[in-house]
Amino acid sequence: MHTFIIGLYGGFDEKKYERDFRQGFYGIEACLFETEADISRLSAASKERHFQIGIHFPLRKDAARLRDALFLAKEEHVRQDALDYIDRELAAVAEIQPAYMLFHYPKPVILDDRVDWSRWNFTDPREYVYESEYGQEEWADKTERLFSWLAVKAREYRVTPVLEFDALNRYVYESPFLASLLDRYPEIRLCLDVGRLYVQERIDPFFDAKKVLEMYGKYALTVHLWNMKITDAFEYNHHPALPSCKPEDGWAPIEEYLRIIKRENPRVKIVFEHRSDRISDEQLDDCYRWIDRIMNQP
Repeated sequence: MHTFIIGLYGGFDEKKYERDFRQGFYGIEACLFETEADISRLSAASKERHFQIGIHFPLRKDAARLRDALFLAKEEHVRQDALDYIDRELAAVAEIQPAYMLFHYPKPVILDDRVDWSRWNFTDPREYVYESEYGQEEWADKTERLFSWLAVKAREYRVTPVLEFDALNRYVYESPFLASLLDRYPEIRLCLDVGRLYVQERIDPFFDAKKVLEMYGKYALTVHLWNMKITDAFEYNHHPALPSCKPEDGWAPIEEYLRIIKRENPRVKIVFEHRSDRISDEQLDDCYRWIDRIMNQP
């Protein structure tokens, strides 16, 4: 379980920390903390129990801004504002020495015009643009410029930038371009959110989650792990991954996904991005044991 990470979102939740964290876990992924006292508590706990800190951008909640940095926006001033925002955040968190900082990618999301995206969770129309309005050459140019900038910041702040896939269009899953950038810029890694990939596979008839995992698994630093049941309804968003949640009942094929990732990248770290408050202590232990068996045993 030395590759396991728990998420703390909104602040340093002492109850969740004491219940969910185990000695020997790799670390904690923190996001949208509301007070400096909580950030200090996180830093102190990491020193006390010798774990790493990952940042799910941004660490500090700012109600005046969108959560995600729109670093691929068509407008130059919006892109520059996003990069300035990231740079300020990197400088502000340097004292707690995070192992990585994670950003949703692409942002804005580039949506396939052929797909009904009404089930996707967007909080603001600025978060997305349609493929018909944003060409592949523009995407490639802006992505390469982003990678070049992030690589410089990775060296400056000694932190690994991690891009978490949001909704994906054919630019990412049909073109080798992004993989070529990941080869050229090893400072930058990916986060594969298996719950998000499952949701897209169920709403997008052109998308194959397993092919994405096969294509990009070797570039992943982390996996965001959670489950969801999709039949006629979308239920149990961010439910823990349990062996009792069977794919034939509409749950994501978690074990199949993880075995693909393990085959490509056995050292990947697992972030439990789930609602552990929905299950008992015994079920939480079952979750950890099941994922440990899949990822860390022959």
